[in-house]
Amino acid sequence: MMTSTIFLSLLLALLPCVRNEITLIQPEAETGHPGRFLSLTCKTSGFNLEDSSMYWIRQVPPQGLEWIVYHYNSLSNNYAPAIKDRFTASKDTSNNIFVLEIWGVEYDDTATYYCATTEKGHIYYSPIRSEEYEPLIFGTGTQLTVEPGQKSIVKPKLSAFYPPKSSSKDAVQAAVCLASDFFPKDISLQLAFGDKPKANVTRPSVLKPDE
Repeated sequence: MMTSTIFLSLLLALLPCVRNEITLIQPEAETGHPGRFLSLTCKTSGFNLEDSSMYWIRQVPPQGLEWIVYHYNSLSNNYAPAIKDRFTASKDTSNNIFVLEIWGVEYDDTATYYCATTEKGHIYYSPIRSEEYEPLIFGTGTQLTVEPGQKSIVKPKLSAFYPPKSSSKDAVQAAVCLASDFFPKDISLQLAFGDKPKANVTRPSVLKPDE
């Protein structure tokens, strides 16, 4: 009877340490634009996010995995030097979401981003201290694609300039129409005198990235 009592006591003592099935769910894809802000999210379940070590890792095929950040809290974290000034990891514990904020997005940020944790949840790991390594459990991954930003359509400002009147019937005169401050940069103008169009003018333009 004493043996059974001791076994039951040990079992109850161990139960709080058992984690449920760990899941890390991420959006399948996100689109970013150079110079802008972007936030990646990782919905967690099956463990206590607040008390767990979390990680962000990315991959650009055919290259291997690139470690980005280890994060426990705002006072205990470690960022890869290449992204330290632009990336910020945080925990939204009320919604069980692990967040990666990217400031000043760059084309080189295009990659698949994985959130991760460990089975025990509290083992510290980074490439700097590999002796404390614990196998990582990865999220589903988010494919981030960085592409040129799209601007809203802006109607052109039109200004008309007419030639002074001439007493000569044979004098060649020209009217000028100035279009400015519009987007996209392709435009078709129609010049008219009275009710009838007199000329069609088309100005094509090839945009550079980010214009």
